[in-house]
Amino acid sequence: MSLSVSNTLSALIGAEHVYILVLEMFLWTTPRGRKTFQLTPEFAAQSRPLAANMGLYNGFLAAGMFWGLLHPNPAFGRQIRLFFQSCITVAGFFGAATSSKRILFVQAIPAAVTLAATLLRI
Repeated sequence: MSLSVSNTLSALIGAEHVYILVLEMFLWTTPRGRKTFQLTPEFAAQSRPLAANMGLYNGFLAAGMFWGLLHPNPAFGRQIRLFFQSCITVAGFFGAATSSKRILFVQAIPAAVTLAATLLRI
């Protein structure tokens, strides 16, 4: 893996999705999880299984980013990253439109910038 803007941003996006996995799968009902997602204790408890499922999906997105970064064929690794960056960007815009505008700034825009950097090969 070469050090480039797109690889660095891809690694950060991957790390962000690992963090989201931890929040959704393990910290959802804790004070940190409830504060992050602005949840009442009751709603957090009721929605815990759903949150764990969402966390698992975020883990798959992170795994895809790291797979793309670590693939022994750099050209194929770039294609993998482009696919997962596109998925994260679309999911972020959908989440911003349907759930919380904050997702636009936390997920969609960073993923879109990373996607652009990868497309531009910087």
